[in-house]
Amino acid sequence: MKVIKLQDAEKGKNSEKCKTLEYSFMDKDIDLGVAVITGRYPDKSYGVNLVSKELIYVLEGSGTLHFENKEIKFSEGDSILIQPKEKYYFDTDYCKISMACTPAWSPDQHKYVE
Repeated sequence: MKVIKLQDAEKGKNSEKCKTLEYSFMDKDIDLGVAVITGRYPDKSYGVNLVSKELIYVLEGSGTLHFENKEIKFSEGDSILIQPKEKYYFDTDYCKISMACTPAWSPDQHKYVE
């Protein structure tokens, strides 16, 4: 068993509108992050994870998740599964999400694309 306390989570930010806490268990198969998003993220274009499935649980807030051919309204308590290579962006005034990635997320597999 491994435990990461809140005070030991790694603080970061993907942009001024996306602040993160990373809970890296140093496990190649899965990881966990929490993000607070306060606007469109990414700021322009789409984000895409080339490798991992991303399982999102909305802790607080609401908004719209835009994909290439559809959009999904979300709010507190909803869960969304994003498949590898799906392009998306968030449009929200405020939301706090928990996201588990499998295999574990790494910066080199996440890209911004048109």
